[in-house]
Amino acid sequence: MEAVKNFESWKILYSNLEAGDKCFIPDAWQRKVLDHNGNIALRTGRQVGKSITIAKKAARLCVGYEGITVLMIAAAQRQSSEIFQKTLKELWKLHEALIGQAGGFKANPKFSGRQNNDRRREFEAEHGLFEEMPTRTEARLKNGTRLLSLPTGKTGAYIRCYSVDILIGDEAAYIPEPVWVAIRPMLATSRELHGLGWEILLSTPFGKGGHYFESCFDDDYLQIHVTSEQCKRIDKAFLAKEKKKLSKLEYAQEYLGEFVDEFNQFFQTELIKKRMSFISWDYKTEYKQGGSYYLGVDIARYGADENGFVIAELAIDKHIKIVAVDVTTRKGITDTIGRIQYLDGLFNFRKIFIDSAGVGGGAFDLLIEKLGNRRVVGLENARKSIKEDDTERKKGILKEDLYSNAVVMMEAESPVKIEIISDLKLLRSLKSMTYEYTSDKNLKIYGNYSHLAEAFVRACWCVRDRGLNLYLY
Repeated sequence: MEAVKNFESWKILYSNLEAGDKCFIPDAWQRKVLDHNGNIALRTGRQVGKSITIAKKAARLCVGYEGITVLMIAAAQRQSSEIFQKTLKELWKLHEALIGQAGGFKANPKFSGRQNNDRRREFEAEHGLFEEMPTRTEARLKNGTRLLSLPTGKTGAYIRCYSVDILIGDEAAYIPEPVWVAIRPMLATSRELHGLGWEILLSTPFGKGGHYFESCFDDDYLQIHVTSEQCKRIDKAFLAKEKKKLSKLEYAQEYLGEFVDEFNQFFQTELIKKRMSFISWDYKTEYKQGGSYYLGVDIARYGADENGFVIAELAIDKHIKIVAVDVTTRKGITDTIGRIQYLDGLFNFRKIFIDSAGVGGGAFDLLIEKLGNRRVVGLENARKSIKEDDTERKKGILKEDLYSNAVVMMEAESPVKIEIISDLKLLRSLKSMTYEYTSDKNLKIYGNYSHLAEAFVRACWCVRDRGLNLYLY
């Protein structure tokens, strides 16, 4: 049988393959996604079938349009590869069907196994779907369509060069906000040339604010919201156990697909994302000789939490720029001191702010010996005031002072007083910080991923260096 060469016939053949797929019977919302032409914002709970739905959607687009570029992105390569591989599996079904329509390859017993393998590859190249065999990140079809899978990283710098017709963002809520600024212009020409330029965003929510959050309430997007409880393929007993195990907010986010910020979340997610306004900072080109640089450090117990390091650049007008965030894990105090000394050699810090009590006490004492007490400053996170002779004074720096200073800086609008490098770990840490008032009316601030937040608020304390005024008007 002659191989299928008319690209219109590809659509018919693939449609027949979809209709014959008894393993995938789409829900009503999945049919809407598959049939919609335009932007899509898909917000779901866990395991409802969003990835396979978008994979089938992507395969249909690759077959249905000639000469387009479909780009799949996620914060990390592993995430973007997941949906790419599922799409490739769908396309491979069509590839095999085209080979079958061409009569299929038949080995010739007169040739060796190696010769037959070479002939099989030639046969598939002539009659199959692909211009060349797909790699782990790219597939080129004979109709000129190109399918790519790439990580955005923190910056999106390596994907800015593409002109894209369809942009698919997997776990879009976790893609750093500045990346969207860098990559959305890639869609601009496609709207004019091909009538495409579509965004297809899918994710479990991760706090309010940002491009994905806004897209889920934008009329330019088909808005789909599906909870795990609505999915008939998920065991109800499993969800009942999860509901008991998780907090209400965790369950609402993970299984109900709700955008939630804890009512007592100290740093609101929308504010954090708003201040994470740049995507990279290059030491070689942007470090200012003689500039004012400060290091905030949070020391972890050995083998437990991560050590947190946050570097701030302070301008004369009291504008802070958080230029670098780093963590180390399972390191002893000697290694941590060495890391601080290495960073000091690069930045020549004016001050290094570190907890001088508790697990940070040992590191603080060693740093005093090595760098001197003028540059190493202990911020003890004292939790209460003490009273002597009817005069109330603070012991050290109150933890709420550190955190209030940071949030005041972040809330300042005109002019903006702080810019923060987009970093997912720092976002997660700041987002985890909550507060409550104890029975004796003291403010308690805590979080389950606090190490970078602690380093961050210490770095922000640089505005108090040299007696600068904390309060902003």
